[in-house]
Amino acid sequence: MAVIATISDTHLPRGARRLPEACLDRLRAADAILHCGDFSARSVLEELRALGPPVHGVRGNVDEPELRGLLPEELVVELGGLRIGMVHDPGPAAGRAERLARRFPGCAAVLFGHTHLPQLERHGGMWLMNPGSPTERRRAPFRSMLDLGISAGEIRPELVRLT
Repeated sequence: MAVIATISDTHLPRGARRLPEACLDRLRAADAILHCGDFSARSVLEELRALGPPVHGVRGNVDEPELRGLLPEELVVELGGLRIGMVHDPGPAAGRAERLARRFPGCAAVLFGHTHLPQLERHGGMWLMNPGSPTERRRAPFRSMLDLGISAGEIRPELVRLT
C-alpha cells in the first residue's frame, strides 16, 4: 500500500509556529507528500523536500511571488496507479463538488485547501478532500492533515487530528 501524506495552509514561517512533530513523523514516513497551497514561503517547500519523500504542490493565494512562479495553480499527479487532482482554492461551497469534478475529469480524488476546514466527501466515484491545516485551524474544530492509503486501485483516506 502506498501512503500519501497531505497537508495544506501551513502559512509558515510565522513566529515560533512549526509543523507539529506528529505531522512531521507522518510526512517523513510517507511515499509522497502533497501540499494544497499556502506554504507562504519557498523555504517551507524546501524544508518539506528535505524530509525525503517527493513533494507535489500547488500555489496558494498567500504564497510569496517567487513560490507562485515555481508552482502550478492546479496539478494532476498519478500515485499508486490513480490520478489525483490538486488545487488550492475550490471556489464557493455552492456547486463545489460539481465544479471540481468537471475541472478534474478522470481523477479518483481531488484535494483542495484554502478553507482550513477538513473534508472527506464522496461525489459519484470521486473523493473530494481537504486536509485542513496542521498549523492554523481558524474555524475548524482542530488542526489536521490527511493520510491517503492507496491499494488495489482504491483510496482509503484517514483524517489525522493534530494537537
